[in-house]
Amino acid sequence: MIIQFALIFFFLLLCVIVRSVYYVLWKQGIRGPGYRPIFGNTSEYHGLFMEALSKSMWSDIYGNIFLYWIGWRPRLALAEPDMIKEVLLNASGSFQKIPSTPNNKLLTGDYALDWKGWMPEIVDSTLKMLEQWEEKGDASYSQGKHIFQLQEKQIHLFSQAIRSIYIPGSRFLPTKKNRTRWALEKEIRESIRKLIKINSETNEYPKNLLGLMLSASKNHERDEDGLGVDEIIDECKSFYFLGKDTSANHMTWAILLLALHQEWQSKAREEIDRVCGASGLPTAENLSDLKIVNMILNETLRLYPPTILMLRQTNKDVKLGSLSILAYTQLYLATIAVYHDVQLWGEDAHKFNPLRFKDQRKHLASFIPFGLGQRICMGPNLALIESKIVLAAIIRKFSFIVSPSYVHAPMQFLTLEPQYGAQILFRKI
Repeated sequence: MIIQFALIFFFLLLCVIVRSVYYVLWKQGIRGPGYRPIFGNTSEYHGLFMEALSKSMWSDIYGNIFLYWIGWRPRLALAEPDMIKEVLLNASGSFQKIPSTPNNKLLTGDYALDWKGWMPEIVDSTLKMLEQWEEKGDASYSQGKHIFQLQEKQIHLFSQAIRSIYIPGSRFLPTKKNRTRWALEKEIRESIRKLIKINSETNEYPKNLLGLMLSASKNHERDEDGLGVDEIIDECKSFYFLGKDTSANHMTWAILLLALHQEWQSKAREEIDRVCGASGLPTAENLSDLKIVNMILNETLRLYPPTILMLRQTNKDVKLGSLSILAYTQLYLATIAVYHDVQLWGEDAHKFNPLRFKDQRKHLASFIPFGLGQRICMGPNLALIESKIVLAAIIRKFSFIVSPSYVHAPMQFLTLEPQYGAQILFRKI
């Protein structure tokens, strides 16, 4: 009897929530796919990602502002630059990051590096990578390769989880997916632990992220603020993903686009030869002179951004532009729709044209691949510098074209990536 009463109460409460949200937004002209009891539009939402962006998105049907549901939670999708800017800058304090589920452990905090000090390390790593390409036709991640592969599996599982309805306590159930998650987590931690042990056996730590953390840990062994082994492992896990997945995909798309657009590959090569001289490698002094390379990288981020959306939530009833929004409504900031908006970028918005970035963009929120406001992505400058150096080195040393086996099918996991890989044919210059 108690269970029946609880179910009836829950159903009635759900009806009140749905009716309230529909009333407030529908009277303002906001539409969207119809609500389905309990599950909302979760299955359709998941399906949009699995279609590899091959079908019309909801924004094509309902416009730049529409309502849909993840379970019983209302989510308002926004593809208006002014509204996105207001939400991300959050001057009123009305918008917050959506609280994470236990499956979502992202690194937070400040991140600042003197990028000039890292230039030699990035150049050295790039040269080693290119030497391996010449010798083996493939690059090796060395000790980190195994960790990358394990995290790739984790990404796919996590991607499925965040697009499903989270049931409190479900992560403790011995389901097939949970057992796989547990096994991957254990193996990743053990692999990083071995790396820490190897690097700890010398008094001189390597000049990389792990070396810096080990050095800091040793200097603060008796300090409560010092990093423990488990904390270092967590930091490494986050940076393996943040540094590898987003940067690798950015570079993949850039090389693919240049393979498709040979004229821009030639322009970039001419600029690199002119700016970098005999060495052919960028330095801290001439990096900013690679204007064409910079435009190519920005246009790549516009067409294939690391993430196609950002999520926020209202913490009180709020006015956003001309819209009145109820408290605890989730906001889906559809940045990729903004990046492909023909009113902002012209009728050829879907085409590759680096000249769009010759002049400064007109709207602050028209191009924000690393976010905006207080929650901006950590290390954006270092990521772009790394991309510039690597791309310049590759263009200087190789010419490349798209393989006939390539199939164009962008797909969103945690980042936007080629679903079937990017097959490129390289020829040493």
